[in-house]
Amino acid sequence: MTRIALVTGANRGIGFEVCRQLALQGVQVILTSRNVAKGQAAADVLRNEGLEVTSHQLDVTDVESVMALQEEIDATFGRLDILINNAGVYLDEGVSIFDVSLEAMRLTQEVNFFGPFHLCRAFVPMMRLKDYGRIVNVSSGYGAMVDMGARTAAYRISKLALNALTRIVADEVKGYNIKVNAMCPGWVSTDMGGPAAPRTVDEGAEAITWLATLPDDGPTGGFFRDHQPIPW
Repeated sequence: MTRIALVTGANRGIGFEVCRQLALQGVQVILTSRNVAKGQAAADVLRNEGLEVTSHQLDVTDVESVMALQEEIDATFGRLDILINNAGVYLDEGVSIFDVSLEAMRLTQEVNFFGPFHLCRAFVPMMRLKDYGRIVNVSSGYGAMVDMGARTAAYRISKLALNALTRIVADEVKGYNIKVNAMCPGWVSTDMGGPAAPRTVDEGAEAITWLATLPDDGPTGGFFRDHQPIPW
């Protein structure tokens, strides 16, 4: 059976590379992007490489946008096998919690936490019906309580909440063949990470692809970097 995967925030960077890696493994990929033209252009690049990729507009902060996509996927495929919650923003690097704007705080939570929350609520019921699912939440070491510190509070809090969502959803789907994990890609050279980052996009995406294609006896409810568990 050809697996169906949805990747959010996938018109560039890590999300785009995850689409490529999954498609190379024979997965049918739905590449989503808030900007329609950018998503179509990204999907065209991968299709020109001979890969099975389609594009779809998605604003993860808009519940109606999420549900419209869920309805279309249900009508077209009848299932979703893999969900990669990759879309994210990083708006307050080095900013004190006393100085970060309310707008930045709210937008960061809307994209980084509420987006995956909406998507899990939309697609986990479909996964339960088919008794199969792989969910990967792209998190960060900034969201680990063990390393929690000052500054960059909007981003830290959003990833802390995403980590909690990972544990909660994983526990709620016990008894089903659904694996729910969070991962930290490390500091990756993307538009978000900047040119000084030491890790390539390929390296950042590889562990996501691994978690997205776990065997039935693979881990769930974990937090990983480079295939290794890391502290919460």
